[in-house]
Amino acid sequence: MDTYEVVIVGSGFGALAAAKTLGKAGVRFSLISSTTEHLFQPLLYQAATGMLSTGEIAPPIRRILAEYDSADVRLGRVVDVDPDKHQVTYTAAGVTHTIGFGKLIVATGATQAYFGRDEFKDRTFALKTVDDAIALREQILSCYENAHLASDPAVKKDLLSFVVVGAGATGVELAGQIRDLAQRYFAGSFPDISPDDVTVTLVDGVKDVLPAFGGKLSSYARTKLEKSGVDVVTGALVTDIADDVVTIQDVDTKTSRTIAAKTVVWSAGVQASDLAGTVAERTGCDTDRAGRLLVHDDLTVGTSKDIYAIGDVTSLNGLPGQSPVAMQQGRHVAKMITGKVENGTAFEYVDKGSMSIVGRFSAVARLFGKVDMSGPIAWVMWLAVHLLYMVGFRNRYVAVVSWLSSYIGDRRPHFQYTDRWEKVDEREEDQIAA
Repeated sequence: MDTYEVVIVGSGFGALAAAKTLGKAGVRFSLISSTTEHLFQPLLYQAATGMLSTGEIAPPIRRILAEYDSADVRLGRVVDVDPDKHQVTYTAAGVTHTIGFGKLIVATGATQAYFGRDEFKDRTFALKTVDDAIALREQILSCYENAHLASDPAVKKDLLSFVVVGAGATGVELAGQIRDLAQRYFAGSFPDISPDDVTVTLVDGVKDVLPAFGGKLSSYARTKLEKSGVDVVTGALVTDIADDVVTIQDVDTKTSRTIAAKTVVWSAGVQASDLAGTVAERTGCDTDRAGRLLVHDDLTVGTSKDIYAIGDVTSLNGLPGQSPVAMQQGRHVAKMITGKVENGTAFEYVDKGSMSIVGRFSAVARLFGKVDMSGPIAWVMWLAVHLLYMVGFRNRYVAVVSWLSSYIGDRRPHFQYTDRWEKVDEREEDQIAA
């Protein structure tokens, strides 16, 4: 059995921040990931809407960590942790493996939450993985192509109706982009489909758009979305999704109404990865309602002093589930392991700001937790910050070119058809013909 000074589980922002810090210090570590790539999740909606390719936002982990001689990357899914034996069990290609650790960093992130309605998972599109982005992109293409072929106005209307559930950053950004596609990209490709034929409805149970910002920034985001043509419905809960119909209920009046839509994207709520439950059981760590680990201030887990958890898999002092938090936590843990920071030192988050794009040339930003900005300047800042966090010079260069052609021009350089889409389209054509 191989044993490493540190084993990292996950490949998100927190995991890579810890890995790079350990690699620079020459610490021998192994990173175990269930995917081969590091996903830049905040830009996933741009891959789903053809602005960026999945390769630009999901570079290979091995390539990222290739410069560190002390790094070992393994593809597999961790299924168990033994704190007493300091061992991790993972599966790869149907084979079970065991690896030893001195310190363990759990950074497996979070998955989509459906609030007890797990059947919604099979009736909606998510936006958490590369496959999710590809599936949604193909669905959007399929809807337009089939609407072009449809002779029944009711069928055409349903095909061009999109519902996005969740008015957080992902929901707002995606709803805005679907409207932009209708107004600027597909308008030139489908002369028989007017932007007015396309409806986009953004639904959330809370009263504010982008509730994490609140106040003037939330109001600004709502106004921009509505001006672009998005129907914003807040203070309404989704009570059912069936047969391409979404049922929503007003939280105050309890009245219900339905929205017919061929495409429903679910971006409301998250829950911790499955590994969180295993770690909680093995270490005696408490969890919150979303299954996230209630870690100690120094990011240790339960009764174990050698197991840390960082990022979206954790809950600590109400910190937001954002990449800057995970990255700072990853570096903090790595510094404790390398001795640059004393063991047991409480993690302190430095809030440099948060931002969200709303539409073309518009965004909202809150800097250092107190300076609010909106409009084109915030939009440029959003582009600059996300460009900075992208991995690799080539990806940054391609992103700039893609953004220029998409935001200033009307092109979507990565909105291509695929074999999988063609098969789906054939089935849809058969259904329409029938």
